Order: sequence, then C-alpha cells, then structure tokens
Amino acid sequence: MIGRALDAVYPRACAGCGTGPWPFCTACAGALRPLQPPWCARCGSPSLLPVPRCRDCPPAPLTSARSAFLYEGPARRAVHRLKFSGWRDVAAAMADAIAAAGPVPVVDVVTWVPLARGRRAERGYDQARALAIALAHRLELPVVRLLRRPVATAPQAKRSRIERRTAVEGAFRASRASPARVLLVDDVLTTGSTLAACATTLREAGAQEVHAAAAARSLPDRPALHRASRSAYPRVGSRSGLWLPGDAPR
Repeated sequence: MIGRALDAVYPRACAGCGTGPWPFCTACAGALRPLQPPWCARCGSPSLLPVPRCRDCPPAPLTSARSAFLYEGPARRAVHRLKFSGWRDVAAAMADAIAAAGPVPVVDVVTWVPLARGRRAERGYDQARALAIALAHRLELPVVRLLRRPVATAPQAKRSRIERRTAVEGAFRASRASPARVLLVDDVLTTGSTLAACATTLREAGAQEVHAAAAARSLPDRPALHRASRSAYPRVGSRSGLWLPGDAPR
C-alpha cells in the first residue's frame, strides 16, 4: 500500500531511458534482447543450435550460469542505473527477468558477489546484494551472506580474460560454511572470472554446486555470435513470460 502511494506521488521511470513508464517503456522493451534457446546448456550463451558447452563458458568452478539479457542498450543502461545511480528498484525488476530466463536450478540458498567495504561505502549499497535479495524473494529461497571481499580489486572492464582471472585470484573469503547447492548472483557476467573466484571459495567452504545468475551477459564481438543473437533474440517484442512495460514484477 505504501509503495503504491509513493508510486502515485513519485512515479518510477523507465530503467532504460529514464523518461518512459516503469520498468521499461515500449521502445526500450523492444530493444531488449532477453536470453533464451537456442543456447549453450551450461552458460546460456546464444548459439545457432543447442550445445552442451561453448567457448564462452565461464571457468569450471561454476556448475552453470544464466543471465536475463544481453548487456547492451536498455539493459546496459538499467544496470548502470542500479550500479552507479542508486536506482535500487531496478534490482527487483531484473530479478523477475532472471527468474524468467530459464529453469532455475535446485539450490539451498542464494548469495551474491560482494563489494569491498570501501567500494560499498562509495556507492551507498551493494548492487549484487540488492539483486540477490530480490531474486531470493522471487524464488522463495533464503538469502545468506557467504562471502566477503577484504580488498577491492581494480575495475575489470578493459582487462583480457587472463588478466581478469589473475586479478581476482584470492580476492574472496568465506564468511561461513557453505550449503551444498548455491545460487551466486552478480549484476553482469562477462568472462565469469569473478564468479569463478567466488565459486572456488564457496567450494572450499563446502559447496558442491555453484550456479551463477546475472542481470545481463556481456559477450565478445564475433560475427557468428551476432548472427546467433539476431536469430534467437529479435530486437522487437518480448518473449513469453517476460513482464511487460508498465507491469509490476510478480
């Protein structure tokens, strides 16, 4: 009731353009590329035909990975608003899209890739934690802090796959013993190096399976991959089950 009253006074704007209706206006919703088959069964990367694994699969410590959207256009801007501009409501909208991205693996708990204390203080909150809380609520699962990040690592955006993996080696510590099956949440999946480093720590703490979930997936610039993404993810329209512009996420 309070949320609806606040929406009436301070209506939420489109997470993509910042001006249209929440969560994505018609134009931004049409430009989204939700991830769906045909894809890699392990990591959800687009493919012309279904495959069990692919060259873009994240490192082995992760059991599987899924992302809601390709990291471009409105999805990229929405993640930036969540990450850098304090639009916390984007977490709930993205969590609903993650839950609709494919069958959710059977897990015991949801956790997240933590920010270091200094980085969290700069931003005011941890965007991956916000996503994890929203997704856990959506899936009716417990959300538990299982990891900590004693030291901040430099931004990964311009690093190669090998540089990314080296940069996050040993960056995470377990906060407690881990349940057997974990869903690990982050905002963007690129090479999977950060998620894999977290998965290694979780496995050392007792996890047997670590599945990753992200709001968006950043993929390399390869012609064949773009042909697959154009075929699988048309720029106009939304897939069945994805919430529509203006609807409140379920």
